[in-house]
Amino acid sequence: MSRRCAVTGKGVLTGNNVSHANNRTRRRFLPNLQETSVLSDTLGQMVRLRVSANGLKTIEHNGGIDAFLLGTSDTKLSAEAVRLKRRIKKAAEAKSAD
Repeated sequence: MSRRCAVTGKGVLTGNNVSHANNRTRRRFLPNLQETSVLSDTLGQMVRLRVSANGLKTIEHNGGIDAFLLGTSDTKLSAEAVRLKRRIKKAAEAKSAD
């Protein structure tokens, strides 16, 4: 499983540990990923995502996972998020057809 946020796309960055003697060794900066369940109003169920803390704030700021995904273009989303967006669109169309 990759260390990448499903919403924002944040991933691992690399850099250096720098000692007092200015010795440099490579290190990795990992994103703050959380395995979380987010309620989708359209689907009527919880959806499990691996999201960064910043991604959770973004979802809440936009009014939930449904509003965030429908308002974001597919090019800015991960493959997992695009699949979820398609499921939400299909469920919304089914509800409006009933």
